[in-house]
Amino acid sequence: MANTSDIKNGLCINLKDGLWQVVEFLHVKPGKGPAFVRTKLKNLSTGRVVDNTFNAGVKIDVVRIETRNYQYLYNDDMGYHFMNTETYEQVPIAKELIDSPQFLKDGLDCQIMFHADEEVALGVEVPPHVEAEVTYTEPGLKGDTATNTLKPATIDTGAEIRVPLFINTGDWIKVDTRKGEYSERVKK
Repeated sequence: MANTSDIKNGLCINLKDGLWQVVEFLHVKPGKGPAFVRTKLKNLSTGRVVDNTFNAGVKIDVVRIETRNYQYLYNDDMGYHFMNTETYEQVPIAKELIDSPQFLKDGLDCQIMFHADEEVALGVEVPPHVEAEVTYTEPGLKGDTATNTLKPATIDTGAEIRVPLFINTGDWIKVDTRKGEYSERVKK
């Protein structure tokens, strides 16, 4: 059992209604009254972020979380299937636990967070940027780079994003998976 002096960013704790990860914290010692710790906590199952205040010295239940490298294989009615890159063990994971499932491609390396004591998957983190081929978009005009106008495009994962006017079908682009936005064109 730890106490509030052990709180740091990334620490996972067990509170009354689930597992929470500390996003940010601040130890406060006011001139008058007892000290306390102000935190922002992210729920690992829903992704909801809330503010919470702990009195100084309160006991907290720390949960051990492990992050492991897995490779995405395929998806079916049982979920999204990932393979451990060291043991070749396959794990099906529900779509709700993946932060950007629309950008998953066969062979993509991802990070999966596991509750170390219970061996339960808590979430899948897709890499921040992926390279994808544009499978369909309206034809672009050469030299149309002066404006910030965007048009819809479908990439090889099936996701639809907005790209600049000069991007054509068959071009390779880098996509920011956190925002679901075009980043840059990639030479292949």
